[in-house]
Amino acid sequence: MSNTQTKTDVILIGAGIMSATLGALLKELAPDWKIKVFEKLGKAGEESSNEWNNAGTGHSALCELNYTSEKPDGSIDMTKAIKVNEQFQVSKQFWSHLVNSNLIENPQDFIVSLPHMSFVQGKSNVDFLKKRYEALSENPLFYGMEYTDDPVKLMEWIPLMMQERKVDQPIAATKIESGTDVNFGALTRKLFEHLEANDVDLKYKHSVESLKRTEDGAWEVKVRDLETGTTERQTAKFVFIGAGGGSLHLLQKSGIPEGKHMGGFPVSGIFMVCKNPEVIAKHHAKVYGKAKVGAPPMSVPHLDTRFINNKKSLLFGPFAGFSPKFLKTGSMFDLITSVKPDNLFTMISAGAKNLSLTKYLIQQVLLSKEQRMEELREFIPDAKSEDWDLVIAGQRVQVIKDTEAGGKGTLQFGTEVVSAEDGSIAALLGASPGASTAVSVMLQVLENCFPQQIKQWEPRIKEMIPSYGVRLLDHPELIQDIHLRTSKALGLVKEMESLE
Repeated sequence: MSNTQTKTDVILIGAGIMSATLGALLKELAPDWKIKVFEKLGKAGEESSNEWNNAGTGHSALCELNYTSEKPDGSIDMTKAIKVNEQFQVSKQFWSHLVNSNLIENPQDFIVSLPHMSFVQGKSNVDFLKKRYEALSENPLFYGMEYTDDPVKLMEWIPLMMQERKVDQPIAATKIESGTDVNFGALTRKLFEHLEANDVDLKYKHSVESLKRTEDGAWEVKVRDLETGTTERQTAKFVFIGAGGGSLHLLQKSGIPEGKHMGGFPVSGIFMVCKNPEVIAKHHAKVYGKAKVGAPPMSVPHLDTRFINNKKSLLFGPFAGFSPKFLKTGSMFDLITSVKPDNLFTMISAGAKNLSLTKYLIQQVLLSKEQRMEELREFIPDAKSEDWDLVIAGQRVQVIKDTEAGGKGTLQFGTEVVSAEDGSIAALLGASPGASTAVSVMLQVLENCFPQQIKQWEPRIKEMIPSYGVRLLDHPELIQDIHLRTSKALGLVKEMESLE
């Protein structure tokens, strides 16, 4: 057992989309800094970022109904929809910069144009969708959205969903051509190829066992080589924990006060994948419905065209499931070992508050294939069981923390950055819309952790991301310009057509 010790500037834990994005940003802003990456698995982007473990929706609130809510006065609250959309525009700008600078190639390997649609049934849902459409379509971020409640028009838009459908209640849909399908696994691998070509030291099959502060304020990270069994100690001035569901345990090991009183609740997902090429060919969109009452936001049903390895696929889901693992490749003891004296009451409170969610997850786990097929038939009325297989998707660990609004043990849906007061360490917790907002979230990490450098970096950030520091809604002309430039760089033909 060796105990070699080496120093570096930055350590990134986990080779997913978040570490890849932070590494790519730092390479542009501080090219001389030495960066090391440690990944437990044998390849980059194998856990939450993998294309089979997430929905690949370029989350921009074009179709996700849970990003808009109805206020008591009946008007539509668009706050979250606008925020998520603006964050995705930031991601597209950075990816475009990388393509235009020849740092990554062939963007069609990871992003393609694909219509985003919302589909609802029943009078109250149709009324909501129409109000949502009227509110969003006047907003320049949602330019080009269409609405119809005409079954003939719907047959044109979604033939697979309309054939054999009994239209015995109001139905409606919105459609926007400028949506995208993103293969985050492919993007993660491209980013790490770029980083490795630029002297980033990337170690696979290396597991981070513990972290502790050194006397000079740096972090000492104990890393085990899973192939040889040897351990080494690495020290760095800054550590980023981007280990997906594994981040909570590492944050707890760091001992920083900001990580206290936080817990995690794991939710797994199951998708149905179509294996009949004729059925796959009849659908070309991401179509999101409305979550059932009591369902968590990440269980919004959607029928998705996907492009994986440049091949068209069709997925439906996700059905929620429960496993105590925090990672797909994790341990059955992950949940129980995350309960510590400082978060015990937070976790107990969350359990008491979320009995309906627990019941819902148990019901989902117990569904038979035929019961899952019945849910699919709400989208494809004549779906045949033999055309569909089940695929286990990734684990998502939702953050549990004490909040002013929700009180003790509040379950958070979304992405959360936790950083030490001195900016020496940061961890990313949470789930959707994580990957789509990776660039915004990593810029937030840089702002929190490098307040001294950020002013000096700002001109360079604005070169890469022209909307940095600006609220896009206040600059409609910038929205149009960004759409055109990113569509051209990323080869998003449909978006360019809709803008011309």
